Amino acid sequence: MTFRAPLTAGILLATASLAAQAQARPMTPEDVARLESVGTIAVSSDGSRIAYTTASLPDVTDGEENGSTEERLNLAYGPNNARAFLPEDIDVSGISFSPDGRMISFVWADEDEKSAVWGIPVDGGGQRKLAAVDGAGVRSYAWSPDGTTIWMLAGAEEDKARDKQSKAGFNAIVYEEEAKLTRLFSARVGETLDTDPKAVTIPGYVSAFRVAPDGRHAVVDSAPTPQIDDAYTSKRAHILDLTSGKVLRVVETPGKLGDIEISPDGTQLSMIAGVDMNDPAETTLHLVDMATGQYRALNAGAPEAAVDAEWLADGRLAAVIHKGAQSALRIYNADGSVAAEHDGGELILSSIQAGGNTIAVEASSPRHPTELFVWKDDGFQRWTTHNDWLKDIDFGKQRAFTYTARDGQEVEGVLIEPVGGAKRGGAPLILNVHGGPEAHDSNGWQTAYSKPGQVAAGQGYAVFLPNYRGSTGYGTAFSKQHTGNYTDPEFTDLVDAKRALVDAGIADPDRTGITGGSYGGYATGWAATALSGEFAAGVMFVGISNQVSKFGTTDIPYEMYNVHSGKWPWDDWQAMLEVSPIYHVDKANTPLLIMHGAEDTRVAPSQSYELYRSMKVRKPDVPVRLVLFPGEGHGNSRAAARYDYNLRMMRWFDTYLKTGDRKAKLPATRPDLPAGTTGTASAD
Repeated sequence: MTFRAPLTAGILLATASLAAQAQARPMTPEDVARLESVGTIAVSSDGSRIAYTTASLPDVTDGEENGSTEERLNLAYGPNNARAFLPEDIDVSGISFSPDGRMISFVWADEDEKSAVWGIPVDGGGQRKLAAVDGAGVRSYAWSPDGTTIWMLAGAEEDKARDKQSKAGFNAIVYEEEAKLTRLFSARVGETLDTDPKAVTIPGYVSAFRVAPDGRHAVVDSAPTPQIDDAYTSKRAHILDLTSGKVLRVVETPGKLGDIEISPDGTQLSMIAGVDMNDPAETTLHLVDMATGQYRALNAGAPEAAVDAEWLADGRLAAVIHKGAQSALRIYNADGSVAAEHDGGELILSSIQAGGNTIAVEASSPRHPTELFVWKDDGFQRWTTHNDWLKDIDFGKQRAFTYTARDGQEVEGVLIEPVGGAKRGGAPLILNVHGGPEAHDSNGWQTAYSKPGQVAAGQGYAVFLPNYRGSTGYGTAFSKQHTGNYTDPEFTDLVDAKRALVDAGIADPDRTGITGGSYGGYATGWAATALSGEFAAGVMFVGISNQVSKFGTTDIPYEMYNVHSGKWPWDDWQAMLEVSPIYHVDKANTPLLIMHGAEDTRVAPSQSYELYRSMKVRKPDVPVRLVLFPGEGHGNSRAAARYDYNLRMMRWFDTYLKTGDRKAKLPATRPDLPAGTTGTASAD
């Protein structure tokens, strides 16, 4: 009898496990289309309440009207104690608490009106308009510390003469010469709406601002023009006198500029920025003296990336730090010394907000998209649970995977194994290559419309997301290995990843495919041409095919020079051509699906046209297809275009990668849509 009880218990546990497995199901593109996540968070000044938004797209698979991401306001009081705080038809942004904590404010456009600042009492009552600018939408705002004033960053003044000309057909656009600058206004907050907000002079194109605790100064992010290249290369922090509009000083950082926050006593700024003009990304945390504008780095050269920071009421600074594929919460003392560090564990922390000394973070994991967590002394306490249906999904095992590249460099990435594991001989493998390359993939949620993730794992694929040379999260020296080195070693890292996964028994060497967007699209184009022998199928999204013509059609030429190419095309035309996929089409034997937003300004659609046409003419026997998404830019924003993309991507891999048949017949031009779907936003 002493041995029969454990045996019986074991049988019962095994039976329960088998029953659970029988109920589980693989993830589908329809699941991806209905995912919901925590969007933005705000913490009341005393830390007792947390407002947050849930972000989701209309579920076009269930017949909902096509549209972009919508955010709904919620208020949380504790773990699993939250409620929706506004009607479902109110799509908000820019949530905040009033300084006294009695109201949640947000930006909303009521019906046909321009966006304005609205507020709703936390203890009951309807929403009301708090501040607005006549004829212009509010883009962002900040409360004065005493709660009597709202400062608003608004769009340019209406040009009625130009509008009249346009309606008459005179709507020509003078490229890069008709900049529309933002404007700053202050409005009194009271029982009635201030209909005559006061304008404040601001320098150049201001994209963000924060009001200092004294209520008399602000810190604004300003660039010479609204052009994205200026945002990357010339944006600086300006300390502004709000009374006169005079710029008191400029913080002369030399590189890209990220998150900036003002300390509770108003003496310091925290600033995440690049260390020099050739730093690919803003990943180094600095402290800035408000009185002098002098700054110093806190983690320069460390193999990590500062992602977000927030001051606590006691003067300490909390920061989210990414270390390769993992993350941590680090607390600094006011003098910049490290007070404590807390490992994120299975969580990937992304953004942080604080009220009092309450620290709230957004975080994902391999098994759920972004949720709201609060740091407690014993760890991260989960406050929200969305997508409850994910408990029914049969997930592939996900983990960090490190390999050694051919030159000895250690390279890390995130591996998602097929559900049930790889079979003998290896599984079909999809390399999912991130863009930038100044970005990185963490070991958190990795399934999206353009990321095969758990959808592919449920269909028997392995997926690997490599943090190849040029990626952030491993220090500036690692990311700078990309500069001036198009394709090598960054793309040889991809081949080495494949070979390492083959050696590990994960991947089938004859059934390895690749996908990615932007710079990941460039990697895919390169893999399908110059490295075609290594890759059985590719799905290229908004990718680069010609480094010569890309320079002349992009909106970031100086950023390309500073952190990517390190030289101009005319310095060496031939060298720039030789790192272009179109130059290597004669080697192409990889079935390639090319997709692109028709209104992309970062990587012009002509980049996809060039590669498509070169392959159609030079390699007519190799399957290739070009799909354009009308109304979309550098990435799809609307629900139907995203769902359409996911269906096409997976069908292409099923046709050519899973089978290993590079000469299979082209799939149908239109994806099969479930009953109730209203349509798609794509065109062939």
